[in-house]
Amino acid sequence: MFADKIFYHIYPLGFCGAPWNNDFSSPPGTGLRSLVDHIPHLLRLGINAVYIGPLFESEAHGYDTLDYFWVDRRLGTNEDLKYLVRAYHDAGIAVVFDAVLNHSGRHFFAFKDLLQNGEASPYRDWYVNVDFSRRSPRGDPFSYEGWAGCFDLVKFNGRCREAREHLFKAVEFWINEFGIDGLRLDAAAELLPEFMDELATLCASRRPGFWLMGEVVGGDYRNWAREGRLDSVTNYEMYKGLWSCFNDRNFFEIAWTLNRQFGTGGLYRRIDLYNFADNHDVNRVASSLANPSHLFPLYGLLFTVPGVPSIYYGSEFGIGGTRTSESDRALRPRWDGGRWEKGGVAPNEPIAPNGGGALFQHIAALIRIRRENPALQRGDYRQLALTHEQFAFIREPQSPGEAAGAVVVAVNSAEGERSVVVSPEQLPAAAPGAVKRWKDLLTGEMFETGNQGLLIPLNATQIRILSGA
Repeated sequence: MFADKIFYHIYPLGFCGAPWNNDFSSPPGTGLRSLVDHIPHLLRLGINAVYIGPLFESEAHGYDTLDYFWVDRRLGTNEDLKYLVRAYHDAGIAVVFDAVLNHSGRHFFAFKDLLQNGEASPYRDWYVNVDFSRRSPRGDPFSYEGWAGCFDLVKFNGRCREAREHLFKAVEFWINEFGIDGLRLDAAAELLPEFMDELATLCASRRPGFWLMGEVVGGDYRNWAREGRLDSVTNYEMYKGLWSCFNDRNFFEIAWTLNRQFGTGGLYRRIDLYNFADNHDVNRVASSLANPSHLFPLYGLLFTVPGVPSIYYGSEFGIGGTRTSESDRALRPRWDGGRWEKGGVAPNEPIAPNGGGALFQHIAALIRIRRENPALQRGDYRQLALTHEQFAFIREPQSPGEAAGAVVVAVNSAEGERSVVVSPEQLPAAAPGAVKRWKDLLTGEMFETGNQGLLIPLNATQIRILSGA
């Protein structure tokens, strides 16, 4: 459904430089309106989908919602958000909101009523494990369950019909008022299956083709991404393998993940998982990699493996950022494209792969290649060659009659020149064993197969994407 999408992930409170805390009295900001000026940048990259949020009124970081029907005043107004979504749609960009439905902030009306009226509150069943026999760690006259032990985030009781209806009305409001194309469900692993199933039915009835993606870190992704529930989940297994396979000089890790997920008999062969190199919760990939030049082949993998790829704002310039035990702020900076473009990673000519282009241009080229080659969007995956520092695979159209559309990907993480050999029997069935020309879609170089197979020379830290010519 969204296999042809290239996502750009925006954390708006950080992007727009909003105050870290909401004073609930300042006039609305202008951040959302200013985001319209960012659309040409997205189009230069080749982006056709945006995941943005959280967006609605909260106390601090956005995941402590206090009103699901009003845009956070630090970002703007509901009219500003409607204007932004229209502008995205006019540019051919789909819009997915971040939906925080697992918990609320302490300023949410239901929790405030519970604090004021105690056991007499009509909202006592809206939250999980409310217990008036003991106090909470925050000193409240009752205890309750907070998300992941954080008592600023009060966990909703998904079985409470009144709470569920309030949240579903908010989702209907977002669809009707803003015309969005999908939702990313925050903390989806904590949501009840029946809650997600009912939500999926509701969304499909309001907008056919509506896309639901869940934040899931571990477990069998099929428990969430399945018929009648969610369309996709965050592929944290892929995320970890993308950078650690370079740092550890171990392509066996990412190859194992790809075979497990998408190879013959793979668990998720027909699920478009959401792939990313970094996001608002984890270190920027430029800070995770030991060798900055590995950013180039890493993003090459991100845009050629199965799944739906995503870029986190600013990472297209290779900016760094590391979280601490107390704060995620370094991961969520204010947008300053000019500064990042000058100060981001742009390796010098001798070590930069594929002609020494800056990371932004490299990613834009990868996005163009992905969008122009259906096999990279929906094709099957098959491993071709593997060593600790070299790796090759093929993406083949699912229809056997379309073998000519196959794409071969080869990557080298070593700091010296290497090569990969693909035997004739591993190549597409369109011309087994025959001479065939292949074009590197990044450099324009041509290669031929012969009786011995396809020899793919690779420069240091280079990725090649080959299409039959």
